[in-house]
Amino acid sequence: MRKDRGLATVIVCYGHCSLMKYFYFSIYIPYQEYLAHYSGSASHLVVKTDNGLTLQLPATHFRPYLTQFGLKGRFRLTTDAQYKFQRLELI
Repeated sequence: MRKDRGLATVIVCYGHCSLMKYFYFSIYIPYQEYLAHYSGSASHLVVKTDNGLTLQLPATHFRPYLTQFGLKGRFRLTTDAQYKFQRLELI
């Protein structure tokens, strides 16, 4: 629960408090290129976020978004406060 007190913001947690982190990026990889490079179970994609951070993610997280045209779109990666993967969304 957030409580604003003047210029400072105080965050009060009851029980387990986790602050989610969000990372935004766009990607385009043609279908054949995705299959050639990222179809293995240990393959990873490296993306650059809008803030210039470089992230390495398992390619398996992107498979639900792979179409006959490839992997294309704007994504939001959500992690917990310890940067553990929570979800990947096409936005």
